[in-house]
This record gives sequence, structure tokens and C-alpha cells, in this order.
Amino acid sequence: MALTKKPADYSEASIKVLKGLEPVQQRPGMYTRTENPLHIIQEVIDNAADEALGGYGKQINVTLHTDGSVSVEDEGRGIPVGIHPEEGVPVVEIVFTRLHAGGKFDKQAGGAYAFSGGLHGVGVSVTNALSHKLEVTVWRDNQVHQLVFSNGAVTHPVSSAPAGRSDKKHGTRVRAWANAKYFDSPTIPLAELQRCLRAKAVLLPGVTVTLLIEKTGEQQSWCYADGLRGYLEESLQGSEALIPFFEESGFAVAGHDSFAEGEGASWIVGWTEEGPIARESYVNLIPTPAGGTHEAGLREGLFGAVKSFIELHSLQPKGVKLLPEDVFARASFVLSAKVLDPQFQGQTKERLNSRDAVRLVASFAKPALELWLNQHVEQGKKLAELVIKQAQARQRSTQKVEKKKSSGVAVLPGKLTDCESDDITRNELFLVEGDSAGGSAKMGRDKEFQAILPLRGKVLNAWETERDRLFANNEIHDIAVALGIDPHSVGDTLDWSNLRYGKLCILSDADVDGSHIQVLLLTLFYKHFPQLIERGHVYVARPPLFRVDVPGQGKKPPRKVYALDEGELKHIEDKLRKDGLREGSWSISRFKGLGEMNAEQLWETTLNPDTRRLLPVSLGELGESNTTQLFTMLMGKGEASARRSWLEEKGNLVEVDI
Repeated sequence: MALTKKPADYSEASIKVLKGLEPVQQRPGMYTRTENPLHIIQEVIDNAADEALGGYGKQINVTLHTDGSVSVEDEGRGIPVGIHPEEGVPVVEIVFTRLHAGGKFDKQAGGAYAFSGGLHGVGVSVTNALSHKLEVTVWRDNQVHQLVFSNGAVTHPVSSAPAGRSDKKHGTRVRAWANAKYFDSPTIPLAELQRCLRAKAVLLPGVTVTLLIEKTGEQQSWCYADGLRGYLEESLQGSEALIPFFEESGFAVAGHDSFAEGEGASWIVGWTEEGPIARESYVNLIPTPAGGTHEAGLREGLFGAVKSFIELHSLQPKGVKLLPEDVFARASFVLSAKVLDPQFQGQTKERLNSRDAVRLVASFAKPALELWLNQHVEQGKKLAELVIKQAQARQRSTQKVEKKKSSGVAVLPGKLTDCESDDITRNELFLVEGDSAGGSAKMGRDKEFQAILPLRGKVLNAWETERDRLFANNEIHDIAVALGIDPHSVGDTLDWSNLRYGKLCILSDADVDGSHIQVLLLTLFYKHFPQLIERGHVYVARPPLFRVDVPGQGKKPPRKVYALDEGELKHIEDKLRKDGLREGSWSISRFKGLGEMNAEQLWETTLNPDTRRLLPVSLGELGESNTTQLFTMLMGKGEASARRSWLEEKGNLVEVDI
């Protein structure tokens, strides 16, 4: 007799609610890196650095103990140990046991941490959750307070005693024993830890950061009285700078039109003709190894200043076009940005995503370098010569793939607004839904490398169209001619020197009709231009569906925040509530289509390479693959009944952004 599996009971009791730190312990990879415990220790180091950043203390000590634990000790104010007025438990306990709790959410003027790196509110609570033991010692108000946790739970509640003569007056020490079961390796990589601590010393001039390894007795200390300059000189390993280092900073003052008081950046840039390139960036003392919008702002500002200087002194040779990468190619820099409410890519904070940071850093970097160059004209001319050489070398390297304005009888479509660049590695063609959106895109684009081809109505469903009948459709004809690539199959040999754009971006409204146009275009490329997808040339632009107008609050001026969909809108609203904004104080606008966006909004959200969201389209197995069969079922003319059955069975699984 065949055995049948008894169906699992699904009732109210089946719904599990994770409490406290359980979400971290069940899915640690969502909150931190799990290769080794370094990142959970960095969370503690970041807190110590935030205290020093606020002017509290000149010493941070990190100790690698022989028993595998790590302690971090600072000279800050000491975590408050009194009873929280709403929660009824000691504040220090809340900090280590509750997600989304901490002083860094207090963004009002005079908040405990106006600028800090740990802004997710899950930092040291994650450290506690993933440690089998954690001890906290706080020196505050002439007393020593101690608290012990085990696997995230309190085992020894706060105990207090009068401070002795040998005790410090204020500060915090956290000692953590990482739980090996949550990590691939229980060992903290020493080189990475040293790099992290050295970076903190660089960004906190005058603060001494010390590392003690108990097992060997080895001790290292870092203190950079010269801050960024000393660090960059050390990183360049003696390479001679073409011109003196350009070191400057700029911060918004109270009442600034666009930015909160104190927002801005410090940076040092050096140009070398040869040797290593050193580039490091930080946001509120947090390293951002993957860069982000603050680096884009520095690049934009430096390029604008150098370009302006070259034009002012008529130094640009005929036929040479300057690009930002020409200025940046031989530039080394250390950038430290201060952003009141930074948006990072993930909890590990490797990349800054805040759109405003581009404008923030550029607005301070451009005028500062312009002034410096015009005060040091001879040095400026040296830099200009280096930049022009880079531009000439780049143009020579791209001459082999120079785009063809026309070939044979193929005349470019009249509605195509072409770009100026000949470099197909940079060039982008946007297929835009509708003439009104096409108008905004033409005004908002960077005409140097972005071309616009507006599409009228919906493109033909080309899944069952023969190749020799494709060009009977004007839209498909115009797309193929603009691209410079004819329809083809997977194994065909193509002359890729005719390709005119490195990126082909589908830009349609964030609604059902827009999604339909995306599907029709992707069907066309999958069926008749598969090698474009295979080589990674096809992308889908993701314009936002909502704009949130947020009123000013404390140091933060009024601002606009964009949401891709309703899920992201909900996340933004939750964050605004946590930041203390009154319910209903912000207003939400929904874009009915791209045509409703002005040129500036379209550039900022959808066209600007530094702040847009562009989804690459990749290719699976071809031939009789599941993908091909699915396309046939979804797009085939005689497949209506199969489509209906599939939608009835699978329709509830589909996520639609409308």
C-alpha cells in the first residue's frame, strides 16, 4: 500500500513571530558579513569612533585576547545606564538587545549623534546576538557599571559600584566572544582589522588608535596629526605628485538652501604620472570600498573645475573632448563625507546610495579647485596637460570602434536624438515610451553619451514574425538602424564594429502599459537580437513610481525622496516615522508616467549613471529551453488557452510594480 504524507497543519499556531534578536540569529547574513566576525567587531569600533568624532576622547584601544575574544575601549561619554522612560529597563540593555534602537536615530538639532556611521540601529545588537558572551563596562558619573550577556540575553543585569582611583572618569569597554557557529571562520583577519583601525585614525586627526595582540604582546598605534594628507602620502609609497596635493573641505552652514548644517566633505587629491593609485572614501567614518555617490560628486566637481580652467585659458586642442575619467585617471584621493542621513547599500555599508551626495560633494569641490587652479596658474597648466594627454590617449584607443553616422543606404531615423561621443563603450541608447517622455529625456540627458529614440505606441509582438518581415514595422526598423545591428540568430557571425551603442536601455512608465512595452521589446531582442542580450548590452531602466516631499526637520532642510514601488514607499514612510516626523507631515505624489517628470527629475532618478537604477538583462539557455517554451506560451498567437491556464495557476505568484 502506498504511503501518503499527512498534510502539515496550517493554523494560527503556525505563524512564528521572531522576537528580540532571533531574526539576527536565524538569518545572520541579512545583518552582517558571515565570512568571519570582523564586521560585528567593526560595529563596536564604529561606535567608539563616533564618540571621538563628536569630540569625546582621544584614545581608542582594541585588544585581541588570547581566549579569542576582542575588546574595544573608548574615552567617550559612556552609554547611559539609567532606566529608559518608556521601556522601563536600563538604556544600556536596550542598546544591546533591541534592533532599531539607539542614540543615532535622534536627528534633531543637538542630537547625541548628528553625524554617525551606524544608522540602521542594528549595529551592536547584532554583535551581541552573534556572540556567545558579551561584557559591557561603562564608566560614567563617577561610577563603574557592568553588564553581561550570553547569546544575546542578559545573564548579569547592570551592577554599579563607585569608581576607584585607578578607574577612568568616562568611557565604554565592550568585550565580545564571537559565536563560531555563525561564521565560516572564527578568526578575524588581522590585516583587515589593521586597515580598519588605521583608517579610523586617519579620519580622526589627533586621535590615537591602538591594537594590542595579547598572544604575542605586539602593540601597534596609529595617530595622524596631518589627517588625510599623511595617509595619502603614505599610501602613494613615495610616488612624486605632479602638483602639490589639493586638500580642502566644505561644509554647509546653518540655513543652507539645500543641505543640513554640517553636511559636506573633506578631501585630499593628488595626481601622479606613474606609480600606484590610492583611492579611499568614507561616510561618517564608515569605509565605503565600493565607492558610491559621494565619490561621484568628487569626480563631477573636479572635472567641472579642470574643464572650466582649460576653457578659461584656451588650453584645449582642437578635436579633443574631455571626460570626467580623463581628470580622474591618474588621481589618488582620500574622501571623507559627512551626510546627515546616509542611505547605504545593505547593512554592510560598502557603497553610499544617497542621491543628494553627488550634488553635496560636487558643490563644494568644484569652486574650491577652481579657485586653487586660478591662484596657481602654472600648476594648473601642468594638470591640464596631463588631463589632455589622457583624453588624447583615450580617443586614440576608441578610434578602432568609432561609431558610424551612416553606412550605405541606412540613414539614421529622423526621430533619433543622437549623442556626440564616438566611444561605444560609454554610449547609451534609451528607447523611450512616448513623445512627451522623449522630450523630457532629450532635455535631461547628457548629450555627450546618451541618445534618445522615442517609440510611438506599442511595438509589434515579434515572437512569430519572420525575420524578413520585421522591417515592415517602422519602430523595429528604426531600432535596428539606430543600433547598427541587423536581426540575427544565436550562432550567426556579426560585424560588431557597426554597433553604435554599448548600452541599450528600455525606458518605459512604471505601470502596466509600461511593463507591456518592456515585454514586447524584450521579446524582440530575445527572438531576433539574442546576441545583444548575450553580450550584456540590454538593460531596463527603473524609474520611480512615487515622490515623497519631506518637510524640514531639525538640521535637515526639506527634501525629495523617490520610491521605486509601493514596498519601497512603505519603507521610506516607516523610516520617516522612526526619525520623528509627524504622521501626514510629508506628501506623496504618484507619477502617472515619465512625461510628468521634468528634465531634472528624470536625470536624477533615471538617466544619471551615478544615481539611477538600471537592471541588466541576462540570457539563459536558448533552443528548446524552458525560457523559449515560456515565451512561446506567453507570446504565441495560438496559445490563448495555455496562457489562461498558466495565469490561473501562477498568477498569484507574480509581483507587479504598478
